[in-house]
Amino acid sequence: MNHLERLLAGPPNAADPAVQRFRAALAIRAQEHDLLDVAYRTVDTPVGQVLLAATPAGLVRVAYARQGHDAVLTALASQISPRVLFAPRRLDDAARQLDGYFARDRRDFDLTVDLRLAHGFRRAVLEHLPDVGYGRTVSYGELAAEVGNPGAARAVGSACAANPLPLIIPCHRVVLSDGSPGGYIGGPEIKRALLELEQTPPALRLDLTRRGADALTTQRARHQPRGENP
Repeated sequence: MNHLERLLAGPPNAADPAVQRFRAALAIRAQEHDLLDVAYRTVDTPVGQVLLAATPAGLVRVAYARQGHDAVLTALASQISPRVLFAPRRLDDAARQLDGYFARDRRDFDLTVDLRLAHGFRRAVLEHLPDVGYGRTVSYGELAAEVGNPGAARAVGSACAANPLPLIIPCHRVVLSDGSPGGYIGGPEIKRALLELEQTPPALRLDLTRRGADALTTQRARHQPRGENP
């Protein structure tokens, strides 16, 4: 992205109110004239700030803070289109559904997704993951067999590590063969917190805010993972 595109696409809290209003108006006009290729917003969740991005075809990217939101937006500009704009209204429904998930009012997501960033076997894995329902887990090897490629546990791990839509496409439900969580694109602490959120009876409310804060504190000292180890 050039300097002007960064100004228009940059996070709203980095600019004064006048620039925020300008960006909002620009996003509306761009959408009216079919010029908004990628809309994005951020959402504060118990596991940190999450970036949501969508194309006209559907939700295309979900990213945790540890992945670097600026880097993710730059990649979207390169992979899809430089016309990336902060347009939170386009993603209000996705944000509400995420809120419902963390409040334990929602067990799945009713969102159209755009999987253009996934290809081949990785896409096949992602398309199968929604079948692993809320509160369930499956091992990397079991998922490989279900996708029709027994013995491809490591490839399943790579697909999960490259998942462009974590949370929405639930790669956190894929665990090691011994039942331990294994790696996760958002970090192992967040993976454990999500699994406990889904598996703990409703009467035992989780302090996800504390768990998420602990996870984010731990992750500050770590490098971004290269992948998930099945």
